[in-house]
Amino acid sequence: MATLVIGGGVVGLSIAYGLLKQGREVIVIDGSDTDARASRGNFGLVWIQGKGLEAPPYASWSRQSAGLWKQFSDELKESTNIDVAFSQIGGVEYFTEIGALEQEAADLSGLREKLGGDYPFEMLDHAQLKKLVPEIGLKVAGGIFSPMDGHVNPLLLLRALTEAVKRLGGRLQTGHSVTSIEGADHSYSALLADGTRIDGDALVLAAGLGSAEHGEDLGFKAPVRAQQGQVLITEKLPFFLKYPSGRIRQVNEGGVQIGASKAETDSEATDLSTLQELARYAVDVFPLLEHVQLVRSWAALRVMSPDGLPIYQRSAKYAGAHFVTCHSGITLAAAHAGLLPEWIDGRNTAPDLTFFSESRFDV
Repeated sequence: MATLVIGGGVVGLSIAYGLLKQGREVIVIDGSDTDARASRGNFGLVWIQGKGLEAPPYASWSRQSAGLWKQFSDELKESTNIDVAFSQIGGVEYFTEIGALEQEAADLSGLREKLGGDYPFEMLDHAQLKKLVPEIGLKVAGGIFSPMDGHVNPLLLLRALTEAVKRLGGRLQTGHSVTSIEGADHSYSALLADGTRIDGDALVLAAGLGSAEHGEDLGFKAPVRAQQGQVLITEKLPFFLKYPSGRIRQVNEGGVQIGASKAETDSEATDLSTLQELARYAVDVFPLLEHVQLVRSWAALRVMSPDGLPIYQRSAKYAGAHFVTCHSGITLAAAHAGLLPEWIDGRNTAPDLTFFSESRFDV
């Protein structure tokens, strides 16, 4: 029998890829192109600095995944001949206010202490940062550099994972909405909108915002919500931006991606005021962007838990059912492929993910 993975985004496909490498039979069931798809609208960062300020286990888990990313990307290229444009030479966060820069550095120092000192970063003033990134403008007070950070082309990653899953013998049911899931211990049936029934002896619910629809029936709280982010893309430019940041990065094709807005809405419509704010910040940091052309913009929905952290939960109702969700599917993809299958199989070598269970929402 097969493991059913409900959700064919980066999270679901990373898990499916890892399970297939363990020798499991896997069927991935994915929805239609009209569904909200975080994997097709995200920023493409493999990002560590700033994550887990109040939750050191999340910082450690994220960093563990980032450490696996080089091997993960190499495996995908060898398997599929698709280069996902992974780069991990470090990242910079830019600040236009000295107070915000100093506060962030203090927060990161506190996290570093909680992690036993193993959390590299450096606060740079304007002059120091300009040596590293000569293109910054006068409004930049300084920045924080961390060698832990990197980025990737998320669309190429999605394509590579899809191809890798197929090559390992995984079955993809794409364009199919799951209307209901019938569960029992090690026995699951997913009923699709066209009447098809797909059976398996294990199940991973990784459907992003769609997980809320089926979570309760499988014994999960699945407390996911949408958070909107908007993005701007410039015309292709000569490469100048060596280091990505959480708000600005130059993608492998040459365009500059500008983003990181946050709005508590499930709307996927852009609005002019937010886009103006994004553009203003980008020009403050890099004045050379003032006269470049913007070629497109979009809004996409992040998948958020109540506290913003991932959820990894085994069902208390049915043996063999698992729920996985996070808003850092790119950063955590390497861990989801390389480490999570052992947790799903219940092996004693599995990572301890107790911190990320739904029980934290009971208090």
